[in-house]
Amino acid sequence: MEALAVRLSGLDPYVDGAMRIVAFYDTLMRRRVDLPALARASAGLAECVAGIRLHGTGRSTRVSPHGTQASGPRAPASTEAPIVLDEEEIGTVWLERPGPPNPLDEVLLDRFALAAAAAAERYGPARTTMADPALVELVISCDSDDAARARALRLLGFAPDLPVHVVAVRTALPLDRVGTLVCPARPVKAAPLADVGVILATTVDRTGIPEGVRAGIGATGSPDRSWHQARTALRFTTPREPVVHHGDLGALALLADIPEEAVRDNRDVTAIDGLSPEERETLDTYCATASVRRAADLLHLHHSSIARRLDHIGRTLALDLTAPTGLTRARLALTTWRLLNG
Repeated sequence: MEALAVRLSGLDPYVDGAMRIVAFYDTLMRRRVDLPALARASAGLAECVAGIRLHGTGRSTRVSPHGTQASGPRAPASTEAPIVLDEEEIGTVWLERPGPPNPLDEVLLDRFALAAAAAAERYGPARTTMADPALVELVISCDSDDAARARALRLLGFAPDLPVHVVAVRTALPLDRVGTLVCPARPVKAAPLADVGVILATTVDRTGIPEGVRAGIGATGSPDRSWHQARTALRFTTPREPVVHHGDLGALALLADIPEEAVRDNRDVTAIDGLSPEERETLDTYCATASVRRAADLLHLHHSSIARRLDHIGRTLALDLTAPTGLTRARLALTTWRLLNG
């Protein structure tokens, strides 16, 4: 291989430079340098500012060609490349070269990214979106003390000053894919616990949650409390409202704390059993809109068909759905029935 490299370098100065860059990074990787040392070496080799950012921590390292931390705001990257580990993009490396890129910058960044992935795997915390379920459970458990929870968060890659939302999800999609869509800017970690997926995220983009996924979102603060809120919110999700933030439930969240025995003895709740799935969907839509015509539009039916259904539903529930009190009772009964029946 070395003999071939010598022969090629004699034919093409570009190949000679590229081979020297490859050898440079091979040496760094053999010496098992960490990410700061890798950034310093890359900046010195490139003779411009070099940067590394890992999505898992949300923090960037920028080094000047003199080996010191780059001062001032980040300049636009002249060239950049993704850091890929286990087929997942975990970060970015870049150069901030004034003027046009050097012809060898692409080769340099390619090796820079490979070396950064190796260093992140060796020295970093959990790198990919998927995390050790034991660590995630330690974070969200009400039995964990503050020190154990803080250590678990640190091992998962969350800085002490970062807020953490807990999201409870039910999905047939890969959990890591849902996690990256929920929090595209990272840091975000995900793990399955029993039949529920758990996502820890610094920010939550509700619009990024894919169709077919049910998600309950807890507030920031104590992760164990956020987990309790997320599980409660997940219980309130429906096909019409598949994503629920606990903070949006308000007083409705109190329904989740009613003892099951009391719920089963309530006449309004047990009467919901007498409705067909189509009638429950009609009632849910009507309760959300309080309008026959609007419910008809959402269900793609004629308003007279909705009116007939509501008339039958009202007789089954023994409620006047045209009266505010009857409509409130129907909504509470339907919501509580869903909580009871999962």
